[in-house]
Amino acid sequence: MRCPACRDDDTKVVDSRVAEENTAIRRRRQCLACARRFTTFERVDHAQLTVVKSDGRTELFARQKLIAGLAASTKGRSVTPEALEQLAVTVEDSVRLQGSEISSANVGLAVLKQLRSVDEVAYLRFASVYKNFDAAADFHRELELMEKAEHVESAQV
Repeated sequence: MRCPACRDDDTKVVDSRVAEENTAIRRRRQCLACARRFTTFERVDHAQLTVVKSDGRTELFARQKLIAGLAASTKGRSVTPEALEQLAVTVEDSVRLQGSEISSANVGLAVLKQLRSVDEVAYLRFASVYKNFDAAADFHRELELMEKAEHVESAQV
């Protein structure tokens, strides 16, 4: 690591500790040439996440776009902006595990999986757009699927 004061590249680590909620390492360094101390942070550098749309187009994953969709589905509900941000981070982390290129369908499924536990009405709103509901029967079918999933989950506990 190069010293920001004298530009010498001979430095030593004086102290290391976990920072930013276990997502980075903070290091205190000292330049061996000028004795000045400075701080560096070590973080994971994520590869850019690319979303493949249903028509074959690709675009970079945009967390703000995901948050906007979540905000639309939770409009008028008691879901905080912080909860939406956390949900978007959770979705992004889960889809990153599938690789650097992900289909928009898989992003939608990841959102549905997380959103159901946050707010069931928002889940239905999001599902109605994601799954292209065009009749009341589609809502009814989705409610039945939710009830079956709840029965399975409660039986496993």
